[in-house]
Amino acid sequence: MTVPAVLFLCIHNAGRSQMALGWFEHLADGRAVAFSGGSEPATAVNPAAVAAMAEVGIDIAGRTPRRWSDSDFETADVVVTMGCGDTCPYVPGKRYEDWGLDDPAGLGVEAVRPIRDEIERRVRRLLETLDAPGDRAAPGRGQDQSLGR
Repeated sequence: MTVPAVLFLCIHNAGRSQMALGWFEHLADGRAVAFSGGSEPATAVNPAAVAAMAEVGIDIAGRTPRRWSDSDFETADVVVTMGCGDTCPYVPGKRYEDWGLDDPAGLGVEAVRPIRDEIERRVRRLLETLDAPGDRAAPGRGQDQSLGR
C-alpha cells in the first residue's frame, strides 16, 4: 500500500504550515508523510511558533521556510491550505482542505498556543481520514487531552 502524502501550504511557511508539519510528523508515526511550503517564504520559522511547539515536545526550530514546488503537488494526495488564498495553486484531482486559522505572525507565544492546539485537532482529524497503513490510533498526548481544550 502506498503511504499517503500531505502538503501544508501558507504564505510564509513560517508558522501555521510549520506547526502542522510538526504535529503531522509527530502523530503520523510513519503511517503517512507530509511536507510544507509557502508562496512567499520567510527567512526563518516564527519564534513564537517554535516556542509553542517546544512546549508540547515538538522541535521545529531547525526548519527552514521554503517555496512549494511542482513536485510537491505531484506527490501530495491531500493539499491543506492555510490563509494563502489565490496564491495557492489548484491542481485538479487532488483533495483540498482550507483551514481558516489565525496567522501567528507578530504574535507572542500566549496568542500562538490556541492556534497550535487547533492545528493539533485538525491534524488528528486529517490523519483519521487518510488511508494510511497500520493502526489508526494516533500516538502522542492522547485524545482526551486534545478534545478537552
